[in-house]
Amino acid sequence: MNLEKVIFGFFIILTSTLNFGFCIGTIDEVSHHHPTELFATLVVSLITLVLKFGDRTHLGATHLATSLAGVLQITAACMVWGWHVSIQGQAMDGPTMSVVVSLASGALLANGISVVLLIGETLRQSR
Repeated sequence: MNLEKVIFGFFIILTSTLNFGFCIGTIDEVSHHHPTELFATLVVSLITLVLKFGDRTHLGATHLATSLAGVLQITAACMVWGWHVSIQGQAMDGPTMSVVVSLASGALLANGISVVLLIGETLRQSR
């Protein structure tokens, strides 16, 4: 068993599951989406991004691209939330939460692609 691949796979799947957990629920219902889960998704996404550097294969470049897209989307979601609550000083409302969840859902799609790539790579190597 390759420990590096286990850690790599763990963080890819953890990013996806955290992101899914944040996105699940009614899109504009503030109580369905916790800011700590969004922040945890950002942190784990950044760790995953760092782990993807160094793989010089074509598949590694695709993994890096999906991770960059996901980090960009999650960062944008965090910025919208932070801007609305901290800078504008308003309570989170339905329309703003819809924007945050939409951005996080885009990251979820990127993370899903990354998981599919990981599974495909694993199946290809086992043959």
